[in-house]
Amino acid sequence: MTGTLVNAAAILIGGGAGLLARRQFSPRFQSILLQAVGLCVLIMGLQMALKAGNFLVLLAAMTLGGLIGELCDVEGRLERFGARLQAWVPQKDKGNFAAGFITTSLWFCVGPMAIIGSVEDGLKGNSSILLAKAALDGISSLAAAASLGSGVLLSAVSVLLYQGTLTLCAGRLGAWMTPVVVDGLSAAGGLLIFAIGLNVLGLAKIRLGNFLPALLIAAVLARC
Repeated sequence: MTGTLVNAAAILIGGGAGLLARRQFSPRFQSILLQAVGLCVLIMGLQMALKAGNFLVLLAAMTLGGLIGELCDVEGRLERFGARLQAWVPQKDKGNFAAGFITTSLWFCVGPMAIIGSVEDGLKGNSSILLAKAALDGISSLAAAASLGSGVLLSAVSVLLYQGTLTLCAGRLGAWMTPVVVDGLSAAGGLLIFAIGLNVLGLAKIRLGNFLPALLIAAVLARC
């Protein structure tokens, strides 16, 4: 669990620094920071998505996953959860609290480093991948918090729960996480990250939460 704990701490530290910096920036500077974050997320997601080994598997996973997510209203549930949490936030810090929480939770959790690093940490006690991810997430959370606000800090809890669960279950997941499965997850996760960038830049309003089931479906289809 060492890697996950360090990762969560890095997000809190980076996000805290971003909030302090935010108070010094005018809306004009916050806007350019948001655009910088959005552009970088676009490129990162595109790089991951283009590694898809089988486009038909990716298409099927995104289509079926989106339909299941829409049926279960995953996005709505996430938004309502974020709104309940926002009620505990001081009025001056509310802003885009729910959006910051959901956006960065997805951003920090759906990438391959989170999955592979957690399994490595659980199976072999090797935290190197998650430590590298912690450095990247710390920097990213600084920029994200400066533009999206305090909701970014709560994504540390998402990372802690998600990666911690993967680490604890690594014994069972290790044999199942073949390179083909990881590629399928990376491709689907890359599309979601690309969509995050579109949303951050205001180019689209994609209900990202409703596509989360696509990650599981991509892994299952890739395994078949």
